[in-house]
Amino acid sequence: MIAEDILAKEFTRVVSHYYPQVGELLDGCYVKVITCFWGRPARRLQYIGIYCSEEMLPYVQAQKEILRELADNMGLVQVVCINAKRLLRDPMSKLKHNDPRLWLELQWVVT
Repeated sequence: MIAEDILAKEFTRVVSHYYPQVGELLDGCYVKVITCFWGRPARRLQYIGIYCSEEMLPYVQAQKEILRELADNMGLVQVVCINAKRLLRDPMSKLKHNDPRLWLELQWVVT
């Protein structure tokens, strides 16, 4: 199995190579491979999470079909765009305690 961080970097590299304009959009975002288990018996699913600022979100969502096609070719299930500012401002979020590195990266994305 390929590590999630390596897979995320490879996804970003492939996007930048084949679609340079979309790759420029992803430069201002944080791309992460998220693993979940679904069904009975539990099946491992991996998908791309793109954390963007509120201003970048519509531009990234406009390119979602291209991103989904590339993710599908890499064996990933889906591409999800997430508003980083909303996630950081959520009072119920435990992200700061559970994954402090991701929390710091999202602070950078929001600014």
